[in-house]
Amino acid sequence: MQEEDRLLLAQIEDRIRSCQDQYALTHTAFLDMRQAALAEKLARDLKARFSLFGGYDDAERRIMAFLPDYMDEAQLAEGDDCPLSLLKVSSPKGSRQLTHRDYLGSILGLGIKREVVGDIIVRPDGADILILREMEDFLLSEYTKAGRNNLTVRTAPLSELDLGEIRTEDAHDTVASLRLDSVVGSAFRLARGKAQEAVRAGLVYKNGMQCLKPDAEVSEGDKIVLRGKGKAVLKEIGGMSRKDRINITITRYM
Repeated sequence: MQEEDRLLLAQIEDRIRSCQDQYALTHTAFLDMRQAALAEKLARDLKARFSLFGGYDDAERRIMAFLPDYMDEAQLAEGDDCPLSLLKVSSPKGSRQLTHRDYLGSILGLGIKREVVGDIIVRPDGADILILREMEDFLLSEYTKAGRNNLTVRTAPLSELDLGEIRTEDAHDTVASLRLDSVVGSAFRLARGKAQEAVRAGLVYKNGMQCLKPDAEVSEGDKIVLRGKGKAVLKEIGGMSRKDRINITITRYM
C-alpha cells in the first residue's frame, strides 16, 4: 500500500473516532473513485455509519461523511449540516466558452488543494462547481477569473444543481461471456487484452467499487467506469447469437 493511502486510511479512522466521541457529523475531503473504494472498505470493516456523498447521485468525486445515530443520509443535502456548497459560476455573454480544465486550473491557481473541489459540471454560459462549504467565503471573494473571462460567482442550494443534458447512446454487441473484461472491452472498444490490463491496473469500477478481477461477473444494470475513458451501463442481456455469443445492449455516456 502506498504511503498516501496509509495516510488516507489513518485520517478516516480519526474521523470515525471523532464522530463517535463527539456524537457529531464528521467527513473527509473529496475522494476520487479509487480513494472512495479504499475508504468504503475500511468504514465497512469498522462498522461505521457513513455515506459517500458528492452532491448528486452519479458524482465521481465524493466526500465520506460519518453519521451520528440521530442523523440520516437525507440530512446531508439539507440545511446547516450539509458539508458541501454549490457555486454557480457565469461568464459574460459573448465570451469564450470555458472548459473543465479552465475552471479547475483557475481554482487551483488560487492556491487551494484539489481535495476541496468536487465535480465541475460545465454549462455553455458557465459551470456548477461542488466545493467543501468551508471554502465558500474564500471562493466567493477570490474566484473572479478563469482564462481571460471575468466570472460572476454565487452560492445556491444543492437542489439548484444543473447537470445539463446528459447525452447517451445505446450500442448492441455480442460478447463471449459476461466477464468484466469482456464487457469493458465492448463498452469502451478495447481489445480483450487491453481491457484485462485496465482491470488489473485498478482503472475499472463496477457500481462505484474498484474491481481488480477480470473474470468478475457483470449483471444487467451494472454501471462500469473506466478512468480516463468514461462510463457505461450494461442495459440489457439478450439471448445467444448464432455463434453462441451473448447479445448485450450497452448504454454509453457521451
